[in-house]
Amino acid sequence: MEYIKLFWKDAPLGEPSIILYEVDTENERLALRSIDIFADGHTHNITVLYDGVIEIVPIPTVEELNAHV
Repeated sequence: MEYIKLFWKDAPLGEPSIILYEVDTENERLALRSIDIFADGHTHNITVLYDGVIEIVPIPTVEELNAHV
């Protein structure tokens, strides 16, 4: 298991400025859940991250996120 705290610098209005991910490193780096934290302080807990998505993609590593991959 890996936990990532992602800071979205200059997040557009209505988008979270901080995203917390719980990543399953044993299952293709898929996120088990996430928490979005918005600039005004409200949060949105997402317990089923891939519900309704067209394509499931793994969460990048911290190194990849920092390199803007």
